[in-house]
Amino acid sequence: MIHFENLSKGFWVRGEYRQVISNLSMSLPPGKAFGLLGHNGAGKSTLLQMIAGTMQPSSGRVVREGRMSWPIGGANSFHRDLTGLQNTRFLARTYGVDSDELVDFVQDFAEIGRHFDMPLRSYSSGMRSRLAFGVAMGIPFDSYLIDEVTAVGDARFKRKSRAVFQARMAGAGAIMVSHSMSEMRNFCESGLLLNAGRLEYHEDIHTAIARHEALMA
Repeated sequence: MIHFENLSKGFWVRGEYRQVISNLSMSLPPGKAFGLLGHNGAGKSTLLQMIAGTMQPSSGRVVREGRMSWPIGGANSFHRDLTGLQNTRFLARTYGVDSDELVDFVQDFAEIGRHFDMPLRSYSSGMRSRLAFGVAMGIPFDSYLIDEVTAVGDARFKRKSRAVFQARMAGAGAIMVSHSMSEMRNFCESGLLLNAGRLEYHEDIHTAIARHEALMA
């Protein structure tokens, strides 16, 4: 369960204050996969970071129940001077999972070979994303925060990522950001539409997508 209580967030941009989220109060039911929609710059990634607790709101708060992932789609939770192996073991200890089991899963899934024993600073952006997604999928979160991550890699790796993600969704909830409406339809049940600082809840993802496409037109 995720509760938003009078949540607001804004930034100063070139001397002007821009409100991204405005006085949001809403509760999201557990165990559902939500597609988070909105135009570029609407604040989708900002909202994900506040849900994860990696960004503080300007006012209000987010109340989380259950184990929440970080926003998966990069390697911001990883230390660039540590190896992939060291980062994986650190996160295993942080989230209280078996270190050896997580290492085995990530090595098999991420397919980064000898780079697993090299510092993260030597990774390409694709390798960092594969490592981050592999670690996240190897930890049993109650809710996953996904930011375009299933787009990483070649066609075969994308298929593998989607299969693992679908398996995790059988027992967990998620909030997904994606520019692919077909991915939204495949993975998500319900929709959240961020528009002009307001968040709309749509029980059906198809209704949310239709509303989003109408606004974009």
